[in-house]
Amino acid sequence: MTTVAIIGAGPLGRWLALSAARAGFRVLLEDVMPTNLHHAQEALRAELGPEAAGAHAGSGVQFVSTIEDAVRDADLAIDCVPDELESKLEIFWLLDRMAPPRTVLATPTTRMSIADLALCTYRPDKCVAIVAEASSLAAGLSAEILLRKTVRTSAETVALVEGFWRELGFAEQWMVDGG
Repeated sequence: MTTVAIIGAGPLGRWLALSAARAGFRVLLEDVMPTNLHHAQEALRAELGPEAAGAHAGSGVQFVSTIEDAVRDADLAIDCVPDELESKLEIFWLLDRMAPPRTVLATPTTRMSIADLALCTYRPDKCVAIVAEASSLAAGLSAEILLRKTVRTSAETVALVEGFWRELGFAEQWMVDGG
């Protein structure tokens, strides 16, 4: 089973957590703001039921208060922070240092180069961008998703990310970002 860490419990983070839990993934949802995490917990319990929202093993959503707790066992870490350079650089820096070496880092962005972000990590072969507006992704407005990789992105990373989005019901297309 794939363990997914989602950093940010806003609308996109909540939607990803809900979708991933429904698809059978183990999800760890983190947010720096305790109120965001509390609202997410209430919303997801209403959707998933108390057993699946708050699960400590198996599929479901576990709510954690630190990035380190979220990524400790993660196979895939998806940041749902604002699509701003400083935010993305900071979160990639944190994820890269706290997650195990096997963890794939993914970020939704419409503006930033995944090649540039990947070069700021010790794992450029494990970085992928999700090219979508957060609001349309969270609303499930498309059955297709565009993913961006670098020339360094490994086949294992591609397979893991493709499998994740397929389980969520999306078909994916890939683009190569320079670097």
